[in-house]
Amino acid sequence: MALNPAAPAGAWPHLPAVDRVLAWPALAWLAAAHGRARLLDAVRAELAERRAAGQAPDEATLAVAIAARVAAALQPRLRRVFNLTGTVLHTNLGRAPLPAQALAAITAVAAGAANLEYDLAAGQRGDRDDAVEGLLQRLTGAEAATVVNNNAAALMLVLASLAPRREVIVSRGELIEIGGAFRLPDIMRQAGCRLREVGTTNRTHLRDHAEAIGPRTAMLLKVHTSNYRIAGFSAAADEAQLGALARQHGLPFVVDLGSGALVDLARHGLPHEPTPAEALAAGADLVTFSGDKLLGGPQAGIVVGRADLVAKLKKNPFKRALRCDKLSLAALEAVLQLYGDPDRLATELPTLRLLSRPAAQIGALALRLAPVVAAGLGARAQVDVVAVHSQIGSGAMPVDLLPSHALRLTPPGPKRSAGRALDALAAGLRALPVPVIGRIAGGALLLDLRCLEDEAGFAALFAAPGCLGSPPGQGTPAAP
Repeated sequence: MALNPAAPAGAWPHLPAVDRVLAWPALAWLAAAHGRARLLDAVRAELAERRAAGQAPDEATLAVAIAARVAAALQPRLRRVFNLTGTVLHTNLGRAPLPAQALAAITAVAAGAANLEYDLAAGQRGDRDDAVEGLLQRLTGAEAATVVNNNAAALMLVLASLAPRREVIVSRGELIEIGGAFRLPDIMRQAGCRLREVGTTNRTHLRDHAEAIGPRTAMLLKVHTSNYRIAGFSAAADEAQLGALARQHGLPFVVDLGSGALVDLARHGLPHEPTPAEALAAGADLVTFSGDKLLGGPQAGIVVGRADLVAKLKKNPFKRALRCDKLSLAALEAVLQLYGDPDRLATELPTLRLLSRPAAQIGALALRLAPVVAAGLGARAQVDVVAVHSQIGSGAMPVDLLPSHALRLTPPGPKRSAGRALDALAAGLRALPVPVIGRIAGGALLLDLRCLEDEAGFAALFAAPGCLGSPPGQGTPAAP
């Protein structure tokens, strides 16, 4: 696509009129398949860009470019990707993958009406929490439960309902920041309550909590530091002690568990993570936790505990603003049903299956895929198999690593240009029909295969040699 040699400097190149381009036979199928309005937008945008660049390509080149614009406009912004980062519950990549049962449940209620807030037995208005409350009661031993759209919302609802304009006592070592600058003190301030921090960063004793209780105290709050650990010279009051102290003063004791494991993960060869049932048994009045982390379900914030306190949460106007829709509730119900069969849970629940996947199995997969990827990449990178460690992610057990294996992609050339070559390689993988997301470490692009279950689909991306085009400096890269 060269500059129009006949066009003087500053003049517009000779380009066809929009109506003429719309009438080209080569573009008729686009109008028929995707509508004239979408084709019109693409034609106008392409001609404007060519005019600004001083280009006047031939009809065939323009038609191809316009078709590519239409295809780009139709590409969903939210797409499936291969998560080969080595982080199983990756917040940026959607956290927990849902089981087939949850997908079927979503489909069943998505296409039409569902009894979201309708009691079929009584023939009258119901409560949308009814879909999951009974299951949560059985799985945690709670008197009642309610669900909102994430755990930050669950904690905010608890604070706004039980401690407005009053003090909430929290250990200084539990004033967490997670995600995109989510800070516990900020949540408290927005909920209309006052933070009363006690103890020190590394050591907080029961007496620190006791001495802070006064007439303005509304609640004792314990936050599970799931995204970091304080080791060495440290101390913290346990839940049983805090629960007894809260009961002594007639105060609610709330535990924010964050990641929300519903079962003892040690049964599956993973580090133990506190469960809601354990917190309630130790004396917590309410426990909040996530649905889309270790629980393995959709995004949700779950509150379980005393019936009278849950009733207060449901009466708060915030509850309506934070509630889940029918799709999330349908998926959550299906996932919770899987926990009723613990013997098959590790097989049926993708999150638990991926977390407990044996390293030897991942290594065998890597050995099968290495020659396939090498053939597809050609001269772009050398491919070999290396032992690596995966992490759980989403603030869950941050210092616990899982043995795994990865495909190591090392671009050729001098080390001084390795950074640019790695960036180009990573960008090429992201441009595949199903984007492949890895991580750059140690001068290579690592594709950790712990989360790869669609072996055939992944291999198909590399079936054609040079699937990413020619390496830099060896021709023009082909369009993915």
